[in-house]
Amino acid sequence: MTKRFLYFICSVSAMGGLLFGYDWVVIGGAKPFYELYFGIDTNPVMQGVAMTTALIGCLIGAMLAGSLADRYGRRPLLVFSAILFTVSAVATGLFNDFTFFNIARLIGGVGIGIASALSPMYIAEVSPANIRGRMVSLNQMTIVLGILAAQVVNMLLAKDTTEVMTQTWNIEWGWRWMFWAETLPAAVFLVMSLFIPESPVFLAMKEKVNCNNTRTSAVTVRELFGSKYINVMILGLVIAVFQQWCGTNVIFNYAQEIFVGAGFDVDGMFINIVITGIANVVFTFVALYTIERWGRRRLMLIGSGGLGLIYLILGACYAAGQTGVLMVALVVAAISCYAMTLGPVTWTLLAEIFPNKIRGVAMAVCTFALWTGCCTLTFTFPSMNAMLGSNGTFWTYSFICFAAFVFLYKKCPETKGKELTEE
Repeated sequence: MTKRFLYFICSVSAMGGLLFGYDWVVIGGAKPFYELYFGIDTNPVMQGVAMTTALIGCLIGAMLAGSLADRYGRRPLLVFSAILFTVSAVATGLFNDFTFFNIARLIGGVGIGIASALSPMYIAEVSPANIRGRMVSLNQMTIVLGILAAQVVNMLLAKDTTEVMTQTWNIEWGWRWMFWAETLPAAVFLVMSLFIPESPVFLAMKEKVNCNNTRTSAVTVRELFGSKYINVMILGLVIAVFQQWCGTNVIFNYAQEIFVGAGFDVDGMFINIVITGIANVVFTFVALYTIERWGRRRLMLIGSGGLGLIYLILGACYAAGQTGVLMVALVVAAISCYAMTLGPVTWTLLAEIFPNKIRGVAMAVCTFALWTGCCTLTFTFPSMNAMLGSNGTFWTYSFICFAAFVFLYKKCPETKGKELTEE
């Protein structure tokens, strides 16, 4: 396989990450407008339903991804996720009924769940060990590019929110175009995914190609938690859940509450969201260069310790009533730290720590745990913010980060440069 072809197939697979990032974040910008359109702007329960329907789909997609990928292959599942993204993008903006709106979001969520498990796994399985970390990090790069694209589209469509005519257009059509904008990259992903080959690891498992002159057999979820694999499964589950419970993703999902609490109006909120998105992209580029030089373990420790310190300071600033530029700087610092460490390295580690025999199912289980962590984070933030205040909430995230630092220091191995193994 030539290096040019390797970059091509990895880039195509990573487009699942781009759509994952866009679909996950676009709803935050559409939220103020579709809530008014559907008449749920004063109904917190229905607001919560709209925000979490896609996350439920993520759980379903992640749960199905492992067994289906081991049965039918990585490539067909990537194609299927592209179909789901395309259907969801069109349907979400098309429906005028709130129930069908949520069904469309659910379909997109299933696509996210499948792509988030399959894209990094596929890239890891086709990449040489010496550049595997960098190649898997391409998936995180496309995720943050998708996030930034959604943030920019949302800002452009939501501009001039003080003008009555523009606000009316946003309520009737603006939120629809936010979702429809995903259709083009989804269609490109669908077409390009038809031209990538199957993973050699999967082919070896099915005895079409015998890469290591060994036979492999399917593994059950029960076997994953037997004595042979229990330690690596615990490590994978902690890494996956911590990537969400570190708290950074609430900045994307609840940007309005965070920046309004820091003294900004709605227009200022959109501008600050784009600033965080730019930082997210820039420092993910940094990760592409550091992940093979510094290693996975060191970056995970830097991320957990760094975020713990930043949240400690951020909580103190909220407690002191600080507003303005300093608060934005701290939020950007948190996003930057996450983007060059926990964001990309989590997916790389999950794709590397498991033996070939269990990787498909193990990745699915860990991705399911990751999205469960995302759901619980999303659900608990409003309640925590109400009960503890912004300062107490970020101090809680700080404690979680420091606790994870201790666990990772003791348990996280270095996988840089190591070959993917059977056992």
